[in-house]
Amino acid sequence: VQLQASGGGTVQAGQSMRISCVASGTYEETATINAMAWYRQAPGKQRELVARVYSDGDTNYADSVKGRFTISRDYAKNMVSLEMNGLKPEDTAVYYCHAERSIVRRNYWGQGTLVTVSS
Repeated sequence: VQLQASGGGTVQAGQSMRISCVASGTYEETATINAMAWYRQAPGKQRELVARVYSDGDTNYADSVKGRFTISRDYAKNMVSLEMNGLKPEDTAVYYCHAERSIVRRNYWGQGTLVTVSS
């Protein structure tokens, strides 16, 4: 599975941004992705989970983004998106797309996209 992220860039605090990630591979590979997620890594910090969406529709979010970010998955396009509202400078980070195929116990990472929020 290959993950290609798009979006990112620089916005001012309080503004919104949407980032997306498309998964590609064989039909079997993409059809057996059971969860997709966004992680982020700020300079000097560890990578952290931002939001995850499971194939049954369940989602979970980091406490720091609850109520501001929304993750969604488009199965027809093999895409996961993250709508980010009310952005804060502390949201500045490289955001990484992640996919999980538990059936084969494999995880996949995208190349990362930089989101910068200026104050």
